[in-house]
Amino acid sequence: MKPLSEFVKERRKEVNLTQEEFAERTGVALTVIRKIEQGKTNLNLDKVNLVLSMFGHELAPVSQKEIER
Repeated sequence: MKPLSEFVKERRKEVNLTQEEFAERTGVALTVIRKIEQGKTNLNLDKVNLVLSMFGHELAPVSQKEIER
């Protein structure tokens, strides 16, 4: 599984957008895009999902039991 930072950066580049353009299209602040692409861990899930929705994806909390299956 790819890290979130790598996934978002690769997808953003595939659609040929700068971080600034991508932030504008997703409706989040540029700092949110930068934090995601830098692999920061203190992110707002709602903001992350706004970004991921551009690619038809969403993050949701999972329990340890689900991970271990």
